[in-house]
Amino acid sequence: MPEDLGRDSFNRRHFMATAIGASAALAANAEAASAEPATASRGTAYTGDMIDGKKVISGLDIDDLESGKKHLFYFQGVQTATGQHWHVSTMVAKGARRGKRIALVSGVHGDEISPVRTIQTVMDRLDPAEMSGAVLAVFDVSRPAMEGMARRWPNSGRGIGLIDMNREWPGNENGPTASSRHAGMLFNRLLKPNADYAIDFHTSTSGVDLTACHIARMDLPEVRAMAELFPIDQIFDNPAYPGILANAFIDAGIPAFTPEIGPPRILDHRMIPLFVEGTMNVLKHHGIIAGPIGRTGKDKGIFVGNSVHGVLATRGGFVELLVKVKDKVEAGQRVALQRNAFGEVVAEYASGVSGEVAACRTDATSEPGNMLVSVLYNHIPSDGIDPLAE
Repeated sequence: MPEDLGRDSFNRRHFMATAIGASAALAANAEAASAEPATASRGTAYTGDMIDGKKVISGLDIDDLESGKKHLFYFQGVQTATGQHWHVSTMVAKGARRGKRIALVSGVHGDEISPVRTIQTVMDRLDPAEMSGAVLAVFDVSRPAMEGMARRWPNSGRGIGLIDMNREWPGNENGPTASSRHAGMLFNRLLKPNADYAIDFHTSTSGVDLTACHIARMDLPEVRAMAELFPIDQIFDNPAYPGILANAFIDAGIPAFTPEIGPPRILDHRMIPLFVEGTMNVLKHHGIIAGPIGRTGKDKGIFVGNSVHGVLATRGGFVELLVKVKDKVEAGQRVALQRNAFGEVVAEYASGVSGEVAACRTDATSEPGNMLVSVLYNHIPSDGIDPLAE
């Protein structure tokens, strides 16, 4: 899940990093001027290589593939520092009849494992001979991060820097970092040309527990219709950060949103079935598969909020939480306290708003500035108009 999701909280890069990046971008733009961007598919491009019996591709056109079958590939991504390639596991279930196409994506952050199993389970349940349209599954976008069970892509451009892949989209095939180029290759050659709709699955970051929730643009009718089909707890109605994959899809005219499947680094078998059920509902909604719609957010009494209030640590010390995810809290209610090494209480923390707890810190200690509790709520502007009103 993107971090620090307040109404005006967006990452601000260090001045020197920006200056260096701008210089690199100037060089990249000069290179890009003479390069033909791969913004539309011109047929599936096979490299001629095989990995574990699966063909390697550098571009995908679902129309090329045989109907009524599942197809397994490795997509050839950016090169590593030693000249090999990062290969991204890709599957297509192509229906026997024409229809809508939906992309299911996981692994944009390398420590988010439940999304991988969610998509695997959905793909296992599909019978292409009974389908219309196609489902594109991309399992492990940020391969170097996933290899280290780490959130961020380790970039070796100026020593090892950790890059959040979900601030890179739609990427730049001639960009100043490997992660930007990798994102550009995937978006231009794999994702964008083969999707009418998209779902980019995530989890919380390490050290944080999270409800079963979405980040979704509920002002977009097609996004709202899909997001409400999941039997989950909460929806954060917010565009979140620039550069996230869902926003890149939306900017390209492809309705998309971001499910968040609880905590990172594990297979959460409580939550995975909820997101499998919701995804199958979306496929039914778009006519890709047949069958009745299962449980939805309405059945779960889903809570929709448009803002997140973060309760941040002001001291260092041992954290004791007084609430848990999904708890309802009132403004002024105590939600956490902090002790020093002697066991003395050095800080008490209260929620500044009324709402539902969306996330809690799971690490037992905290430095100043870390999020302890996040509360999802609805911000009403001073003019009194509810932004969520119909």
